[in-house]
Amino acid sequence: MSYGGYPERPRQPRGARQHQAAQMMPLPGREAPPGPPPRRPAGPPPTPPRQPREQGPPPGPPRKRRRFGFGKILLCLVLVIVAFLAGVWIYLDSSINRVEALKDYSGRPAAASGTNWLIVGSDSRDGLTTEQEQTLATGDSAAAGGGQRTDTIMVAHLPDNSTKPTLLSLPRDSEVTVPGHGKTKINAAFSIGGAPLLVQTVEQATGLHIDHYAEIGFGGFANIVDAIGGVDMCIDKEMHDDYTNITIPAGCQKLDGAHALGFVRMRHSDATPRSDLDRVENQRKFIGALASQIASPGTLLNPFDLFPLLSSAPDALTMDSGDHLQNLLALAWNMRGISDGGVTTTTVPVTSSSAENWDKTKSKQLFDALKNDTEIPASVITN
Repeated sequence: MSYGGYPERPRQPRGARQHQAAQMMPLPGREAPPGPPPRRPAGPPPTPPRQPREQGPPPGPPRKRRRFGFGKILLCLVLVIVAFLAGVWIYLDSSINRVEALKDYSGRPAAASGTNWLIVGSDSRDGLTTEQEQTLATGDSAAAGGGQRTDTIMVAHLPDNSTKPTLLSLPRDSEVTVPGHGKTKINAAFSIGGAPLLVQTVEQATGLHIDHYAEIGFGGFANIVDAIGGVDMCIDKEMHDDYTNITIPAGCQKLDGAHALGFVRMRHSDATPRSDLDRVENQRKFIGALASQIASPGTLLNPFDLFPLLSSAPDALTMDSGDHLQNLLALAWNMRGISDGGVTTTTVPVTSSSAENWDKTKSKQLFDALKNDTEIPASVITN
């Protein structure tokens, strides 16, 4: 009989099957016939081999931590110093006394070549105590007209070309026309109308357009001199003034504020026989020495001189409202050559030792040279 197309195996008799099984069982003492080895239980499938990773660039050296180098520290310090100095500069510039000295008016001379400063040394005693007046030998303020006159009047001309700068003295007793007040001494203009009238008087008398104005009083002058530790001067002959009781010995020396003030004011002395003419000559000499010392590296690079100088300037100076510290430093820089002949120094030519009347012909030649930035004729230069 077949199932599903397959022939049926013939069945063996029961006894034959038992006999066959008995033959397959091992007898006692006998080993079982060799058979196929036993099957091992199935384990986990073998692990496939790992694919090698893609090779990248070799690792570099370990990263170093960034450090704040010396160069950056130095740069920061420089920036801090610059910011500090800029702040000090702005503070000092804004602290200077201001006055509307330069005003337009009908007939004012037009601006010409170069730059003109009007420098005024006032005999103002404002802010000085009685003790300070005695120390500086300023004299009686009531007798001096309330301290409203000028001891020093100068025009500093800074050219636009290669000609020398000029420092020109206007004797304070010069007889000129003061606008609205007739003919009188030039220093009376300051007493009558302050800085604006003095500027107008100088412009009308000289024909020069004034671009900048600077004024300094007795106390301020002495403070600036003391701030830089005094000014070196060589005095040819002993100077003694009975009016102020100031004595300055002959020889090279350092003048402090009180003696420097006595030097630039002295005119009643055997050493100043020409009175005001000798005095204005001494004033120009001192300004040259002062400017040279201020502009020297020893002052500008020495904080113990520079900072006292800068701190004393605001209280000492009065400037026009349009002027600033950089204008003043430019003036000092140009005037530093007085002592070595780099600046022409002169007085307005006068007709007598009293210095009251100007020589009209020579004065015109002088003023024309300044207006045109040309060399001043030697024939009109006087001390």
